[in-house]
Amino acid sequence: MLYRITHRTEYRYDEPVSANYSEAHLLPRPLPHQSILESALDVTPRPTDVAEHLDFFGNRMSYFAVDEPHTVLAVTARSVVDVRRHDALALGGGPAWDATPATPARLAPLDVEAIEARSFTLSSPLVVSSPDLRAFAEASFPEGAPLVDCARALSQRIHDEFEYKPGSTTIATGLKEVLAQRHGVCQDFAHLLVGCLRSMGLASRYVSGYLETEPPPGEEKLAGADASHAWAAVFVPGGGWLDLDPTNATVPDERYITTAWGRDYADVTPLKGVVYSSGGDQVLHVAVDVVRLAASWDDGAGDTGPPGGTAPH
Repeated sequence: MLYRITHRTEYRYDEPVSANYSEAHLLPRPLPHQSILESALDVTPRPTDVAEHLDFFGNRMSYFAVDEPHTVLAVTARSVVDVRRHDALALGGGPAWDATPATPARLAPLDVEAIEARSFTLSSPLVVSSPDLRAFAEASFPEGAPLVDCARALSQRIHDEFEYKPGSTTIATGLKEVLAQRHGVCQDFAHLLVGCLRSMGLASRYVSGYLETEPPPGEEKLAGADASHAWAAVFVPGGGWLDLDPTNATVPDERYITTAWGRDYADVTPLKGVVYSSGGDQVLHVAVDVVRLAASWDDGAGDTGPPGGTAPH
């Protein structure tokens, strides 16, 4: 599938900002199943310094500095991305979840991907492993069951047992509270799935990106009405990473555009930085558009579009 993604972020300040230094994870990363045909980051006012590099996890990180006084900062990321079906969808049950390597010493000497995955078994600032998370996850992990089946069952349970409720949480809402109140948004559900998997001793990472959405039947899609999305991935020894979306109880396919991944949201925040000002409040407005341009893949069976289903969150 070929998509054009436009992600516009605007800050309005009560008092003039004399300087602004920011970093962004807004440009999708190239992957074997995802080609970046175009990508650009536009900043207003014009920055005095702009740079891009790969962060620790291989994500594209943009940096910019605005050194002139301003009361409005606008950052617009524009990308054209080709996303194809990928092998993750063909993963079978995989090894038993309780037979996966637990220490680097038990890994194959040249299994670099598995060794790198070890860092995703550890707690992170926003996702701390706990007995409560393990207790919740254990119902989906019977002894000797295939890892993929268990992880997908856990993702399905989060979808079934938790209510998707926009505005009910913030970035400061912890997993303990999410687990207790049983509602949240995609970021919460991705963190919850990651935390449960890590509490079971498995490697799991947080993934940010976009998901093609559809308007309600009979209604037109509104400009700027899309949003960034978040899901999780679990490492399957011998099979690589399997993405799972607990918000929609799906295995991400060609409708999902990956921007970045890390230990949790803090590693892949879309836009963050430091501003110098005399004070006052700020107002944030974000508008996202994910527009399908064409069906660019063919699986050999004559398919020209994604499988049917209900409109995702």
